[in-house]
Amino acid sequence: MSPLDTLTLSGIRLYRRHLSPRKGFCCAHAALYGGESCSAAVARIVREEGLLEGRARIAARFGECRAAHNLLRAGSPLAFGTDGPRVRGVCCCGPIPIPFRCG
Repeated sequence: MSPLDTLTLSGIRLYRRHLSPRKGFCCAHAALYGGESCSAAVARIVREEGLLEGRARIAARFGECRAAHNLLRAGSPLAFGTDGPRVRGVCCCGPIPIPFRCG
């Protein structure tokens, strides 16, 4: 594991310990589909492939999270029924903060 990977994983741990509890523990992707949050998925990718080699998968995950955010924001029937989303927070572990609402 490279020093960059170690630094990245340390940053993710810091984020998960101190920031994630304040925003609701889950990203839009995890809120909509269940499973891993983006921070957990990115940490797994970094451990498996490294930050540089895994950057395409990381970018794809953030893109999926953004799409999930759009579904939640639109009140998709996939998003907890037709009365709109019931989630709240900000996914800020990427280049663009992604506001979302989570139940």
